[in-house]
Amino acid sequence: MPELPEVEGVVKALKPEIEGRTIESVKLSETIHLGFSVGKQCIVKQAEPEAFEVALAHMTITKVVRRSKYIFFHLLKEEVPYFLVSHLGMTGAWFVVDSPENINEAKFKKHIHATFRLTDGGYLVYSDIRRFGELRLLANLEDHAPLTKMAPEPFDDDACDFFIAKTLLPKYEKKAVKEVIMDGQVISGCGNIYATEALFNERIHPARKMNRISEKRKRALFDAIVAVLRQSIEAGGSTISDYRNINGEAGSMQNRLQMYGKKACPVCGTQTSQMTIGGRTSVFCPNCQH
Repeated sequence: MPELPEVEGVVKALKPEIEGRTIESVKLSETIHLGFSVGKQCIVKQAEPEAFEVALAHMTITKVVRRSKYIFFHLLKEEVPYFLVSHLGMTGAWFVVDSPENINEAKFKKHIHATFRLTDGGYLVYSDIRRFGELRLLANLEDHAPLTKMAPEPFDDDACDFFIAKTLLPKYEKKAVKEVIMDGQVISGCGNIYATEALFNERIHPARKMNRISEKRKRALFDAIVAVLRQSIEAGGSTISDYRNINGEAGSMQNRLQMYGKKACPVCGTQTSQMTIGGRTSVFCPNCQH
């Protein structure tokens, strides 16, 4: 959390607010600076905090796009392109405000870690309560290997065939389906919430091995993932705890979830079960899902 729909909502809100604007200066939190001084990279990766602050000054934000669960800020400085790559982790949030003091929720205001002052007034602010998010300034996207290994966007025409081919590889064929569909090298942007929902919609047990699922059923599962992602984008994402868009607003998809976080199955009324798969808690109906 946040997953693809939540990141999509952030990007859609950011684009009209910051594209074409120039960064005057950047200030990172004391937490980031202190962490680096004792050998721990907190939020800012692959760069010293001071170098990060200096490098971003006077860069123009030319474009903001989403790729899987990442936000790519396309930047330009003295005609040289750069990328600021943001992953929100568990509780990362971006705000565009006249002043950092205008961030309404105290928990986000308390945990501001990067403040971008813009030349025409106002601020782009990154807050992260649990500090699992990442900011990387890259000259080339290839400089961070995971970015080169992402699966196609789930909405691309070739994404389903890509998914089917990946599931046949020895690396994946004996893994639990829940773990496989949350792997960003197999399907982009599908995390715990939407994997849980898609598996329930198709009545597939999350621990079922990939090689025990037919191709027809795999394609139906892929379609279910795409459908629930689209539904969540339309609803502004799911606000389970700390997701907010740039205006501090919550999404409403959590009100439409059928299985994630539920105590009883909405279809048969059976008490839901839980198990850990791929390090994440998986909720399922032991009666409906096989």
